[in-house]
Amino acid sequence: MFSRRTGLLFLVSALLFGGTFVAAKAGLAHLPPLFFVAVRFDIGAVVLAAFAATRLSRAELRPRTRGDVIGIVATGVIVIGLTNALLFVGQQYVTSGVAAVVFSLNPILTPVFAAFLLSEDGLSARGYAGMALGLFGVALVADPDPAALLGGGPGVPLLSAAAVASALGAVLIRRADATLSSTARTVWGVPLAAVLSHALSLGVGESVPGLSLPPVALAALLYVGVFSGAIAYIAYFALIDEVDATRANLLFYFVPVVSAVGGWALLGETLSAQSLAGFGVIFVGFLLVSGLSVTRSRLLRRLVPERFVDDGPA
Repeated sequence: MFSRRTGLLFLVSALLFGGTFVAAKAGLAHLPPLFFVAVRFDIGAVVLAAFAATRLSRAELRPRTRGDVIGIVATGVIVIGLTNALLFVGQQYVTSGVAAVVFSLNPILTPVFAAFLLSEDGLSARGYAGMALGLFGVALVADPDPAALLGGGPGVPLLSAAAVASALGAVLIRRADATLSSTARTVWGVPLAAVLSHALSLGVGESVPGLSLPPVALAALLYVGVFSGAIAYIAYFALIDEVDATRANLLFYFVPVVSAVGGWALLGETLSAQSLAGFGVIFVGFLLVSGLSVTRSRLLRRLVPERFVDDGPA
């Protein structure tokens, strides 16, 4: 499944998306959710426009086929725009632990949509066992209140809809078979997400009395705009093109892990023994789904220069 390139794309996506939940806590305390999402993608659009102006030609950016258009719409409207709008609004009503567990339905929903919309082979029994283990590991890390998870209110339905949108959009991108590169689709998609988010913000009547924000909120906006609003999506959509959508979305099992570590390092939150056990369970689930096997010799070859592994004792 993983070459060094796909491993790097996976790692960058998981790390940067994981930081989003830490930054969102600061930003949502000062801005309404849809407006926050919209400004996030305004910043991301500017960064990507500057990148495209210096690194991509007009020919590389020009949509040429129906698949290109579908890929751009799936990228900007569904995976980026709608998913984040639902996610940020839903987070207002539940704890971060509940949000992490509900949104981690994404990797489980992805193969369901792929089975109907793609001709790719489905997961094996081992793969589905890995999916279940991954979700269980997320629950250990997030440690949600069962009453909040099963209780009423719009939070869980909104977050569930976000997971559905993210999974469906990833599969539609794969199905579109676009000729545009994933980077070009992202350059088009982030501005589309910004327009959609501004329209939703205006539609629900969000008011922004002033834009005088404390430094921590500005830092949060810059992070979610530049790092998880531009760079992370370039890496994520490249990953979808490299591997199938089901395996690409496994990274969302690791997002709560990054969020937990980030909360511990930056916000003074605690990491319990249960959370550490959850990290291990998620990793085992990931190995089962990915098909990777970890042996002593394989691990040594990854971590130690090859000449030291192959050379036996004199």
